[in-house]
Amino acid sequence: MSLVKDVTAKPWEQKGIIGPLEPVGAFDVPPEKVALSLFLAVAGIIFSLFTISYFARMGLGDWTPLAEPTQLWFNTGLLVISSIMFQWTRNMLKKEQLANIKIGLLGGGVFAVLFIAGQLMVWQNLQNNGFFVASNPANSFFYIFTGLHGIHLLGGLWVWSKTSFKLLSGAEPGELKLSIELCTIYWHFLLLVWLVMFGILSNT
Repeated sequence: MSLVKDVTAKPWEQKGIIGPLEPVGAFDVPPEKVALSLFLAVAGIIFSLFTISYFARMGLGDWTPLAEPTQLWFNTGLLVISSIMFQWTRNMLKKEQLANIKIGLLGGGVFAVLFIAGQLMVWQNLQNNGFFVASNPANSFFYIFTGLHGIHLLGGLWVWSKTSFKLLSGAEPGELKLSIELCTIYWHFLLLVWLVMFGILSNT
């Protein structure tokens, strides 16, 4: 009788767990990482659209290339060091070396702040030499590229500041592991975006 019941039963009408299977989540990663991945995808699309617009606009006759400020090379080095320090901090989490974690996390943020300060100095020097936003389309795109990148970096620094405050307030490194990993991924993304933009601005 039970065999007839099993054969005629409709699986889609049965409730509960089928067989020995246990319910699992759709993603085996923290939701914060999923959210960051989606954000980075959107940000990447935005930067890509600006890049396409840049190449399309430079083909018109009123385009005058902007001379590359030498300080951009120094600023790029600052951002590279910042990204390296975040990665180093992430590696130190595995070894649970609290002192090195503090040094790496704080150092990574400080070098990022210095990068932004350097970018502001570039803007100031350009304006002092008469290269204003509305002077030429090339100038406008330079300010847009660097400004948009700087805004994204400021958003990362806000998360970094909260993570650093918790660490300095006595939180265990394990409790901040996810935040540090997210900051590291974000910094690597911004470094990659900047290197692409820097290459474009340097060769056009």
